[in-house]
Amino acid sequence: MPAEARKSMIKIKPKKYKTGDIVKVDFIVIHPMDTGLKKDKKTGEVIPAKYIDSITFKLDGKPFTTMKVWETVSTNPYFSVNLKVPGKGKITVEYTDNTGEKNSKSKKLKPKD
Repeated sequence: MPAEARKSMIKIKPKKYKTGDIVKVDFIVIHPMDTGLKKDKKTGEVIPAKYIDSITFKLDGKPFTTMKVWETVSTNPYFSVNLKVPGKGKITVEYTDNTGEKNSKSKKLKPKD
């Protein structure tokens, strides 16, 4: 699937929060996470490895969490981090896979102060 077609989502929980609260930031991406060890059932050919290998969570462009990921993570992985809300801003999650595909998703932080 081309990078531009890959779907991802950021959720912030709880939905209502204030500046200073700790929220859970969930990131879900539709990605095959192929290990390179599986064969295509129809052709018998090995499916090449294609997996996310790094993820960075940013707040207003500054990284607050970086993860190194391996191919053994499940298909369509889900990542979750905690963040103390500093006020309004923008969360961006960027990822790169082992083939060089890069993508990102952003969501605004909107505390109810």
